[in-house]
Amino acid sequence: MGKYDTTKLRNLGIVAHNSAGKTSLVEAILFNTGMTDKLGKVDNGTSSMDFEEEEIKRQATLSASLNHCTWNDYSLHIVDTPGVSNFLHDTRRCLRVLGGAVVIVSAISGTKAQTKQIWGWCDDFEVPRMAFVNKMDKERANFLKAVDDMEKSLGARAVVVTMPIGAEEDFSGTIDLVRMKARLYKFDEKGTYDETDIPAEYQDEAERLREQLLEAVAEADDELMEKYLEGESLSEEEVFKGLREGTLTGVFTPVFCGSATANIGIRQLLDYITVCMPSPVDKGTQIGVKPGTDETVERRPSEDEPFSAMVFKTINDPYAGKLSLMRLYSGTLSSDTVVYNPNKDEKERISNIFKLEGKKQTAIDLAAAGDIIAVPKLKATATGDTLCDLKQQVMYEPLVPLKPIISFALEGRSKGDEDKIYTGLQRLMEEDPTLTVTRDEETKEMVLSGMGQIHLEVAVERLKRKYGADVVLKEPKVPYRETIKASTQVQGKYKKQSGGRGQYGDVWIEVKPLPRGAGYEFVDKVVGGVVPRNYIPAVDKGIVEAMKTGPLTKNQVVDVQVTLYDGSHHSVDSSEMAFKVAGSMAFKKAMEQCKPVLLEPIMAMEITVPDDCMGDVIGDLNSRRGKVVGVEPQANSQVIKAEVPMAEVLRYAPELRSMTSDRGMFTMEFNKYEEVPTHQTAKILEEQGNA
Repeated sequence: MGKYDTTKLRNLGIVAHNSAGKTSLVEAILFNTGMTDKLGKVDNGTSSMDFEEEEIKRQATLSASLNHCTWNDYSLHIVDTPGVSNFLHDTRRCLRVLGGAVVIVSAISGTKAQTKQIWGWCDDFEVPRMAFVNKMDKERANFLKAVDDMEKSLGARAVVVTMPIGAEEDFSGTIDLVRMKARLYKFDEKGTYDETDIPAEYQDEAERLREQLLEAVAEADDELMEKYLEGESLSEEEVFKGLREGTLTGVFTPVFCGSATANIGIRQLLDYITVCMPSPVDKGTQIGVKPGTDETVERRPSEDEPFSAMVFKTINDPYAGKLSLMRLYSGTLSSDTVVYNPNKDEKERISNIFKLEGKKQTAIDLAAAGDIIAVPKLKATATGDTLCDLKQQVMYEPLVPLKPIISFALEGRSKGDEDKIYTGLQRLMEEDPTLTVTRDEETKEMVLSGMGQIHLEVAVERLKRKYGADVVLKEPKVPYRETIKASTQVQGKYKKQSGGRGQYGDVWIEVKPLPRGAGYEFVDKVVGGVVPRNYIPAVDKGIVEAMKTGPLTKNQVVDVQVTLYDGSHHSVDSSEMAFKVAGSMAFKKAMEQCKPVLLEPIMAMEITVPDDCMGDVIGDLNSRRGKVVGVEPQANSQVIKAEVPMAEVLRYAPELRSMTSDRGMFTMEFNKYEEVPTHQTAKILEEQGNA
């Protein structure tokens, strides 16, 4: 690894909603910095960053990919992040360790709900931002409208640093408002331009936006403010100083413009990345704890500190094995060393160190504080774990994965593939902690849960391509429950005689409904020894087993109280087994007399939608038998809180996306069970063939 000054290192995420042009911008950056000799294109599959088959097929980034480059003696680590809503969890994990972010705003569509969500995570992790208004050469491009959309929807204070010359087919270049010079591009995809004076027709607008720029940079620095208020002009160096200060502190967001696919405005953006974005030194001390204690530990971003790093992403390759991607917070790391994982209480040997260049890996000998690297074949380390010096230990707070919002049942296309399916899914879950696999003991289904239908479909495609496990996604069975609405008293008598010792058990039970959520209660009121004490647990056990299959849908029975109050026994023929059977018989008979009803799971949902979609979404929830329990306004959006039957929202993600033009988001979790309406019960029984 070439030695460099840590203050000249920039760790950047390129973030935005899907189709804003993130990958195209990364390709343009790599081309302009000499990392590639050809401008990669997403549309024709030549991108070096979107290299997975599923990404090429969908022409979208589905997993964060890394590369690095140099510009004006600065080292840049660049992370191309997903913008598709189903895959934003990967973007969130990357933002946890990155120094800064370039937020792409489409000159055509402005910002979307995904941009807003990413912006919020940047706030949470204190990530300074720059904005790049992309696609200025496309039809319907409107620079000032995009800037206005940033301010309204994101709450950003947008400060224009470069403005466009023309738009759509008339877009011809950019104006640098710090240097007050114009660049007229040749549209040869090489980024070549002529620097000229500002065209006369743009002079007034440039002066207006420059004044706003100078006012903003002055506000970021007390000395500059004093000079500005006294009417003195600010030097170019002073403007750069104020730009950097304002960006790092979040006082404002500098805005640039251009076209990634035409390679216009990219070199200007790179110039200002080196000026405005933070180095690891600017990000300051990282705070952790001493493992096993609450004692705070600090690590400075210096090579002289003990080694510490966080693993923020895992990549599994069926041939190359596991790669752990990590950000070094302090110290240095060399190959063939042993480090400590406090999360797993395990030592790990570092065999090799790589820098990633898309899907390529370049071996390096040494990594230092601030670096982003990949290490192969760590045996215990997972995403979110800390690695540190053996003797001077520290553990950083891991990022809690987002909760899955949709589930599908998995069924292998071929019998006997279960082990292969499970092994492949374990590898996928190492890469993506938001994927979860559970075995539903009630329905006997393997259930895959994730952030959306596309998320799960891509997981299934990767499962087949990487691990040879071919599965089908099916709508999972709804875990209905059954309960009762009336009380009864019944006898359960089991008597069997077939030569030799027989079987005899006789019980009388009273069955009553309990409040919703109370579960099951067994009450022993036997007196006089009519049922011997040693047989009473067997009666309870027989009832519990009978509760596993109710009379309506064969689902579990809940919320009942069973009182054992009488019975009889035989001194020779009675046994635990006989009383267990008697208890089971009595409970099944009681269920038929106690007006059994069906219960369904109700999900608590929070749905964030644009203001103009709220009526449609609420109307749709009502049609799904949902109940809106509250609406909270947010900036240009509304958060709808609702309770909706699970059966009505098994495929809600694509339907919400359709209703809101991909601007809506939701979370949901189990809330409670409620009685199914009579007409709905009849429909369910008919579908299950139990009517």
